[in-house]
Amino acid sequence: MTTPEVTNLGMVERDTAFVDRLAPAGRLIKRCIQCGTCSATCPTAYAMDYTPRQMWRLLQLGFVEEVLDSQTFWLCTVCTACQVRCRRGIDIKDAMVALKEWAVREGVHIPERLGMLRDTLMKHHNISGDDNADRLVWSDNLLDPPLGVNPPREVAETVYFVGCVSSFYPRAYSIPRALVQVMDRAGTEFTTLGGDEWCCGYPLYVAGMRDRMAELAQHNLARVRAVGAERVVFTCPSCHYAWSHLYPEFSDTSGLRLLHATELTADLVRDDQLPLGPVEEVVTYHDPCDLGRKGGVYDAPREVLTAIPGLELREMAMNRQDALCCGGGGDVETVDPDVPVGVAMKRLAQVEATGAKYVASACQQCERTLQEGARKNRIRVRAVDVVELLWRSVQAAES
Repeated sequence: MTTPEVTNLGMVERDTAFVDRLAPAGRLIKRCIQCGTCSATCPTAYAMDYTPRQMWRLLQLGFVEEVLDSQTFWLCTVCTACQVRCRRGIDIKDAMVALKEWAVREGVHIPERLGMLRDTLMKHHNISGDDNADRLVWSDNLLDPPLGVNPPREVAETVYFVGCVSSFYPRAYSIPRALVQVMDRAGTEFTTLGGDEWCCGYPLYVAGMRDRMAELAQHNLARVRAVGAERVVFTCPSCHYAWSHLYPEFSDTSGLRLLHATELTADLVRDDQLPLGPVEEVVTYHDPCDLGRKGGVYDAPREVLTAIPGLELREMAMNRQDALCCGGGGDVETVDPDVPVGVAMKRLAQVEATGAKYVASACQQCERTLQEGARKNRIRVRAVDVVELLWRSVQAAES
C-alpha cells in the first residue's frame, strides 16, 4: 500500500490544539522527532493508511480529521514493539489507545465490527456471543474432570480464570484441559468460576472503551473474593494484563496474587511436584506481547520447557523483548481479519529458520493466529501451548 505524504494535504483545515486536548498522550506526541523507528518496528504498518511516524507528524501539524478517518490506530496490535525502541521514550501504546478513546467519546469513525463486539460482550459477557453458562464446555471431553472444574468448588485458594477464547473457541480447548490436569496431578486445589466468569474486559480497553470495563472488573473480583481465593491463575496473557494493570483502576485487587500459568507451572516443576517423562521434540518459543514486553514474564515459560526431558529448545533470532508480534492482539482480527495472518507469516519465517517442529507459546490467541498462518500458507509447523507440552510430559511419565 502506498501511504499518502503529509505534503499532499494542501489546505485541509487543521486543529493544532488537538494534541493538547489529548492529554496526557498529546504531550507525548509532541516529543516525536520523526526518526521512524516506530514505523520500522510496527508489525501492521504495511496495512495502515498512514504509518505511525506519519500519523504522529499529521497530529503535530493539526491534520486531525485525516488521522481519525484512517485505519492507522485501529490496526495497532498494542504489542509495544515500537515503544521499547522509541528513542524519546514515548508511550506509543497509550497514545494509540487514547486516539481510540477520543474517537469513541466523540462518536466518529469507529469500525462497525468493534461496535458489534462491544454490544456482544456487554450482553453476553463474552466475546463470542455464546451462552455464558457454557463457559466450561471445554471440559466435556475430560474423562475424569478434576475437582473444581465441573462443578466448581464453593471455596478454594486458587481460581483458574479461563478467559473467553479458551472457553468458547474449540481450537483452544486443549489449553485449559492441559492446565487443570497438570494442577490436579500436582495436588493444587483450585476452582473455576463457570458461568460466573465474565470477559476480563481487555478487548474493550484496546478498542478505546476502557470505561466499559468497570462492571466486568468489579463482577470478576467479587466472584473471586466470594470463593476466598488468594491467587488467580491465567492461561491468557491479556486477562493477566487486565487484572494486573487495569483492574486496580476500578476495584481493590490487594491481597490477590496474580500468576500466569507458566509462572505457576514453573514453581511446580522447580519444587518437583510433577512427574516428567520424555518429549522428544525440537521446539521454539514465541513470547506473547502481553506476557513478555508488557508483563515482564520471560523466564518462566522457558524454565518449564527446558525441564521437560528430551525436549530441545531453540530460540528464534528475535526473542524476549525483541520478539515479533504474532498479529493476534489489539482487536485487529475484528477490524480486518486478513491482517493477523499477514503478520504471522513474518514470525513463522523465523520459526522455520530454527528447524523446530513446534512453536510453543503461552497465549491461546498466539496459538490460534500462528496455527492459522501456518495452515493458510502450508507451513509444516504446529503451534502449541507450553502447558500442553508439560501435560504431554506428565502423561509420558505416567505411561
